[in-house]
Amino acid sequence: MDDIRETRLSNGIRVVTERMTEVRSVALGVWVGVGARDEPDELSGASHFLEHLVFKGTPTRSAREIAEVIEAVGGDMNAHTGRESTAYYTRLPSDHVGLGLDIMGDVLTHPSFRPPDVDSERRVILEELLMHLDMPDSLVHTVLSEALFPGHPLGREVAGTRETVEVLDREQIATFFDRWYRSRNMAVVAAGNLDHDRLADEFERTFGALEQGERPVRQAPSDEVAPSVVRESDIEQAHIELGWRALSHFDDDRYALSVLNQIIGGGMSSRLFQSVREERGLCYTVYSWASTSQDAGSAGIYSATNPSRLNELLQVLDDEIAKLLAGGVTEAELALAQGCLDGSLVLGLESSEARMERLGWSLSHRDEVVPVDDELARLRAVTVDDCARVAERVFGGPRTMAVIGPVSESDLR
Repeated sequence: MDDIRETRLSNGIRVVTERMTEVRSVALGVWVGVGARDEPDELSGASHFLEHLVFKGTPTRSAREIAEVIEAVGGDMNAHTGRESTAYYTRLPSDHVGLGLDIMGDVLTHPSFRPPDVDSERRVILEELLMHLDMPDSLVHTVLSEALFPGHPLGREVAGTRETVEVLDREQIATFFDRWYRSRNMAVVAAGNLDHDRLADEFERTFGALEQGERPVRQAPSDEVAPSVVRESDIEQAHIELGWRALSHFDDDRYALSVLNQIIGGGMSSRLFQSVREERGLCYTVYSWASTSQDAGSAGIYSATNPSRLNELLQVLDDEIAKLLAGGVTEAELALAQGCLDGSLVLGLESSEARMERLGWSLSHRDEVVPVDDELARLRAVTVDDCARVAERVFGGPRTMAVIGPVSESDLR
């Protein structure tokens, strides 16, 4: 942790940086602990809308000017919205870090929300939603989320719906920004060849005057899940995703779940890849995943196949889960998965942007920064018995299923 430093601004915002002397870049990020699950139904998509609008200009800068000054030094700016946070970031050569500090401070404290920009970005977001509908491998995940968390914001599409996006107006978006983009919900992170004290001083100048505000109050989802959702679509393949409720950000078993996920469908040596693709040739893509949230979580398996082989695919997927629950995992599988996750974590942190993302996610979602060595130690400490316990906790629970393709409910066994 010697290269990681933390300062609190006068209003409580945490500024955490990681110095990387071997690189010549700096990645700056501002994470806001508010996302899609914090929106009332009528404002669904507001966080994502904000993500689009923040870079559209301030009273002193137009969107074009912001883009030009960043790109003139080879930098880039971007943002992403999740169910529990929204992140804004820029990456620049370290010699130009002052430009990034100035721009980030300006756009996140004085966004203009000009009506013409709201209207133009509305059209962009509507096109984004249409694009999502044309991507069944992505859409099936949204359908599964709705089935796993019926009637709860965790199950909603992050970008909202066509109906909500079409009617969101400037006043609603500005009010949402004014309410939630306050110091109690913000964390500032940076990684690269940087000077921590300089960054903290600059962010005090721009963010230090923000009022504390309030934290969102979240309602945990009920235990209800929908058993299956089938959406008929005139496409070539049937896309299927199986899902289970899983673990929260704070559950001590989350490391065991990461290892278990790797064994089930995390790579080419995984059980699913070998049994579904290599041995039977049922698909081109098959993988498993796990996701956490503040008070819930989910895990799932995705694949796609010829509609005529969908029932065979479904049977194999169910059989693999049954084998897992009955027999657990082997020591050899455990060692392979731990080695893969160990190496992937280390290799994935070679860029300043990746380090910044890790800091931002940890602060925004868990209010802590776990040293890399500690995280590696937690992964290495997982045992075969831990995997068996987590398998029962997650995959022993109710299973739901989402299918998109030229099939109907009656086609499924």
